[in-house]
Amino acid sequence: MPWECGIDGCGERFGTPEDLVVHQSTDHERRECKVCGVVVPDGYLAIRHAFNEHSRAEYVRAYGASSEEVREREEIKDLIEEEADLQTVVERLGGEAVQS
Repeated sequence: MPWECGIDGCGERFGTPEDLVVHQSTDHERRECKVCGVVVPDGYLAIRHAFNEHSRAEYVRAYGASSEEVREREEIKDLIEEEADLQTVVERLGGEAVQS
């Protein structure tokens, strides 16, 4: 299954979800969370931050997201978390352990 980067129409494809997340974290600009102001890598890690650290209501208010957009991002988050070895991603990025 090819993994495609959806950030700003990038479209680059990867053989593994780990490669995709590393690409998003290193080849795209970081984004400031509109809820709390923390700066995070774009893509999956930004989605993970938003949904693990904030309520859905906070996300909708801050980003003006529709329920469809929220569901789409939740599906992306769930799919990556089902398929990816996030510890490998963390190690490749030089970080600490990811807690589930």
